[in-house]
Amino acid sequence: MNKAKSPEILAPAGDLEKLKMAVIYGADAVYLAGKMYGMRAFAGNFSEEELREGIEFAHAHAAKVYVTVNIFAGNDDLRAMPAYLASLADVGADALIIADPGVFALAGEVVPHIPRHISTQANTTNWRAARFWQEHGASRVVLSRELSMEAIQEIRAKTSVELELFIHGAMCWAYSGRCYLSQYMEGRSANRGECAQACRWKYHLMEEKRTGEYLPVEEDERGTYIFNARDLRLIDYIPKLTDLGVDSLKIEGRMKSVYYVATVTRAYRRAMDAYLANQDSFTSAADWHEELEKISHRPYSTGFIAHNPSLEGQVYDTTAQMASHDFVGVVRQFNQGRAVVEMRNRFAEGETLEIVGPKTHSRQVIIQNLRNSEGIPIKEAVRVQEHVSFTVSFPVEEYSLVRRKTVSTA
Repeated sequence: MNKAKSPEILAPAGDLEKLKMAVIYGADAVYLAGKMYGMRAFAGNFSEEELREGIEFAHAHAAKVYVTVNIFAGNDDLRAMPAYLASLADVGADALIIADPGVFALAGEVVPHIPRHISTQANTTNWRAARFWQEHGASRVVLSRELSMEAIQEIRAKTSVELELFIHGAMCWAYSGRCYLSQYMEGRSANRGECAQACRWKYHLMEEKRTGEYLPVEEDERGTYIFNARDLRLIDYIPKLTDLGVDSLKIEGRMKSVYYVATVTRAYRRAMDAYLANQDSFTSAADWHEELEKISHRPYSTGFIAHNPSLEGQVYDTTAQMASHDFVGVVRQFNQGRAVVEMRNRFAEGETLEIVGPKTHSRQVIIQNLRNSEGIPIKEAVRVQEHVSFTVSFPVEEYSLVRRKTVSTA
């Protein structure tokens, strides 16, 4: 058989630490925002100095960095944008992610050498739209999340522009994220990066003449989360999407934790590498699914890729997220049988924790000889971001994740 071209694994980078972890855990590229014009105003985002450092780090590890400039711009936004675009060129951005046609045209004039990717916010749902962007200079189109496999196949057959597709993470109840609910209810525009996530709130039905009588839409006294979508998980579709010719597989989550970014990137990296190593007899591995249960998530769905999910795509009774493990810390150093861990959650002497690295499988360790940053023995580590250490009987990679099992995964 013809060997399929490997699509890139594209991971979110809400701040500099997440960028580094995404790259170390196997991302071929990351996407992020500077301090202006991005769709995630409440992520950490990057100053110009952080952008420069992050891009240098990524390039040193053979990874690319795409910068979002994907708000729907007003006239006032355009005045400072040329200088901002020039600054992105100066720090070495590999591509710009754009939704607004005016911003797209402006970037083509100011920084014509930087590739322009069309954001999913632009709602590209058919091959003519993809071809339109291709003919006007786009190098890549991020497809709408609402497309089926058959629709993607037709777009691929009728265009030569690169195609990018979301494969994991939160889904928006509105078409490709074009939501106006947050603006209406909170004065915070989702289309300018300030979404209040009103779709996750609890709602009741109230009849006009019966003020104060709240009727549950689904016969549930707690209310109904009528907009709450399941999370997307397409790890089992890697072979089909690769063979189809999708160029980039994108993970959602610039506002998620370092632990989320590293764990999800690692799972998809392993799945992709396994498929490329043995395309003729690839089977999905249970431990990839187990890994994706260890992060905070809503119940999973395959979205629209196989069929319209209808009721199966929603969670009506709660917006609570689940995870089988808690994130405890990141290994910063391993020397002479001791792991130095930057704490993110408390843990104690005698606990059984799990350590998993960028290249190594997860292994359990019982915490022994726990010491604080001054080398003093302690019974419990409680100060977040303190560097504590404990003995480990096996080698541990720098940047390994340390986590604690919280519920049964059986």
